[in-house]
Amino acid sequence: MTIEHHNLVHEFPELRERIHELKTTDNHFRKLLDEYHELTNNIENMETEAQVVATHTEEEAKVRRVHLKDQLYRMLTA
Repeated sequence: MTIEHHNLVHEFPELRERIHELKTTDNHFRKLLDEYHELTNNIENMETEAQVVATHTEEEAKVRRVHLKDQLYRMLTA
């Protein structure tokens, strides 16, 4: 199984500079970004079965990641 990486810069390469800017100047953005990366790492572990969980737990984590990505994108494009 191939694991798709969801690093925010990988998801939005055109916003690389804006991501860096907000990461260094906006504490709320940084907190959400840290949460997004931690959640992404957890999901990747679930997908590789390094961390065995119920399917609904994995799906809930993916939904949470989508919500975080939406919040981060809104902040990046505001």
